[in-house]
Amino acid sequence: MNLLRGKTILLTGGSRGIGAETAYKLAGEGAILLVTYQRNRKMAQDLCKKCHDLGAERAEEIELNLGNNKSIEMCAEFIKSNYGHLNVLINNAGVIVWKRLRDQTFDEIEYQIRTNLEGTLKLTKLLLPYIRETIISIGSGAGYMGDPELAPYCATKWGIRGFTKALALDEKSLRIVSVHPGMTKTDMTGYRGVPPQDVADIILRTAKGEFGKSSGDDVNIFEML
Repeated sequence: MNLLRGKTILLTGGSRGIGAETAYKLAGEGAILLVTYQRNRKMAQDLCKKCHDLGAERAEEIELNLGNNKSIEMCAEFIKSNYGHLNVLINNAGVIVWKRLRDQTFDEIEYQIRTNLEGTLKLTKLLLPYIRETIISIGSGAGYMGDPELAPYCATKWGIRGFTKALALDEKSLRIVSVHPGMTKTDMTGYRGVPPQDVADIILRTAKGEFGKSSGDDVNIFEML
């Protein structure tokens, strides 16, 4: 039984890394995919074409800058006007700055907080009336343990865990979980860690409900891979 066939799924930050590999997995399930990108539309268009080839019922790119309120509002309005609902929201978009806190600028700190946490909360808030089933927010092993070069990033990922647990209590008709990869081989980590395809497979299985997690729970990939 294909649980995601024909389901409308919004995946933020889907044009590369873990997001791109997750998009390919969802495409193979026959989902209707909406994939956001921030800068490189051509990369997102190429990804959507590959998703079509892999079996997506539909794949469409949407521009989204989670640090910009207007962009968040436009994304939500596009989904409302063109699709009317989402079955699944996957909050995946995120940024990182590898520096000790004393060496980070205000702009770098704000960039991480606004993208990883503030923007994710705002987008989710606007989309809540249209979500029918599941919200998955991608956290990190850095949401469990500190790192000497990632203080602002860790703060945002701890925030994602708290957001998930509180929202699960507030929106009891939805299944709301957070998924926490460890070091994953993408440009964010200098291509160190586990293959992003393996992480994407667990995100897919989470979307399908295979781990039997209750709303508010964590899926700790860093303990599984």
